[in-house]
Order: sequence, then structure tokens, then C-alpha cells
Amino acid sequence: MALATTTLSVAVALTDTSITVASATSVAAGRLVLVDQEMMKVMQSYVSGTSVPVQRGIDGSATVAHKITANVTHGAATDFATPSAQEVVTYQASRAVVVQSITATSTLTLPAAGTDLRVILNGTSVITLTVPVPTKDMDGTTLMIIGNGAAAHVLTFTGGLSGAGASYDVVTVNATAPIAMQCVACNGLWNAFAAIPIAGTVTNITGTVA
Repeated sequence: MALATTTLSVAVALTDTSITVASATSVAAGRLVLVDQEMMKVMQSYVSGTSVPVQRGIDGSATVAHKITANVTHGAATDFATPSAQEVVTYQASRAVVVQSITATSTLTLPAAGTDLRVILNGTSVITLTVPVPTKDMDGTTLMIIGNGAAAHVLTFTGGLSGAGASYDVVTVNATAPIAMQCVACNGLWNAFAAIPIAGTVTNITGTVA
């Protein structure tokens, strides 16, 4: 059974032993549940309904409070990538980082859940890089793509940045200087960071895909 995503309809406190979800479709006893970076497991006592008893903080994840409307991604153990070891602290998160060095046209290999990815585009020859959509258990994964030489690299995001479709799926790098761009996975999408342009006179700043 594939991963499914709903949301919390009630905030979860640090000591709660159950969560309340907006939809209980495909929720079942023994199913794993990921909320933010905390992994939980549906208790065997669960039969039906949106109030779901859970075992908190499994697989080495930290037990923390969660806000209402936070994403709740659930599935069988085999549906989830093996998570990296994590540490959750206020305003400082220790996460594993994988570095991939790219020298030719290719499709990016996505990291395991709980791992950030740095991609180095090497040299001054144009590289066409296809970036697959992230899986829903990758929420919070940061992808940084960095050029170490000036080239008009072509970055194609399957489904478009922020899921905006074919009009927003290709980023062509300015060939005059290396750049770095960053986006973050959330709900099965690569969301681009809104940033202030470096060149020109800025009179109106908007944070939008369009």
C-alpha cells in the first residue's frame, strides 16, 4: 500500500498517546505515521475513526509537540525510505547531508528521508539535470544545487517547482557566473525559496511562483 497523507485536526502535545487526523482513510493498526520528523506507529488496539492511538518516537526519532494542520504521512514500513539518524532541538537541527558530484547530463538520485542533499555541478560544460519529485516522507529535506563553474546548466524539476506544472519546471542558469539555488521538500513537492533579486533596483518584492 502506498504512502497517504492527511493532516492533524488537533494539535499534539508532547505526552499525548493518540493523534486526531482529518481523514482516517487507509489508517490501520501497525501502520507507520510520520508527523514533521517524528515517526509513530498505530497501536494494535486501533479499529477505526479519526482518533488514532500511536506509539510515539519510534526508530530513534524525537518525541515533540506538533501543531494543528501539520502533515500526517502514513504507510507500511516498506513504503518509507530508511531514515537517517536525527536530533530535534529548538532552532537547530542536526541532519545528515549527502553530497553528489555531477559531471554530465543525468537524473538526480534523491536522498533517504531525513537527509539533506548538496549537488555540485562540475565544470563549464552545460549539464542537464532532471530532479524527480520528492517522496512525501522527505518533508523538510533541503536540496541545494551549486555550480563550481560558469555554464548555462538546465535544471528540470519534474512536475514543476511547487507543483506549478510545465510553465515552471525548467531553470536555465545564467552562463556568466556560477550560482547556487535551494528548495525544500514538502508534501511531495520541491518548494522554491522566495529571494530578493541581486541585480537591478527593487521596488516591489513578491514571494510567488508566477
